[in-house]
Amino acid sequence: MNNKVNIAVLVSGGGTNLQALINAQKSGIITSGEIKLVVSSKKNAYALKRAENAGIKTAICERKGFSQKEFEESILNALEKEKIEVIVLAGFMSILSAEFVKRYPDRIINVHPSLIPSFCGEGFYGLKVHKAALDYGVKVTGATVHFVNEIPDGGRIIMQRAVEIKENDTPEALQKRVMENAEWIILPAAAEKVCKEIKERKNEHI
Repeated sequence: MNNKVNIAVLVSGGGTNLQALINAQKSGIITSGEIKLVVSSKKNAYALKRAENAGIKTAICERKGFSQKEFEESILNALEKEKIEVIVLAGFMSILSAEFVKRYPDRIINVHPSLIPSFCGEGFYGLKVHKAALDYGVKVTGATVHFVNEIPDGGRIIMQRAVEIKENDTPEALQKRVMENAEWIILPAAAEKVCKEIKERKNEHI
């Protein structure tokens, strides 16, 4: 009996974190869940190509030109169609409303490129996070996977991994190292952890 947890990955760009999740599924790191859907907020996101190459269903729910309500309704329709149980935000550049988040309590996870509570919250995304870490002069940064609630980067932490900052680091070099040495490792591991817990709860009720 296949009782794997159905995962959707929400993306907006190149999809490197999506690729890490696809690779983890292939290599047996993610076994309790299965990526059933990739939803993109941009129609030309390269992440869609990555999903296509892996044989994963895709949906485009554009943010531009739509109200928050319309945007979220189109995402919800796509999720419900595939009976999605866990949502992974992987480079998804839109904030989800409290109403949306409440529909999936402890079932939406996000990866943030710093050790929360440092360099997080509104306005901290992408290269801005790494630039802030370098400007502040911290010696260690990293990545955090956390549950999503109505506060940006404010949900319960699931996993963290530290990355050392090197002398003469640039935001670009640091971003690459945090991705390779932290994000691509802990995002799949956290997705598996969350799916495994949901799967175990489901099995208890069978």
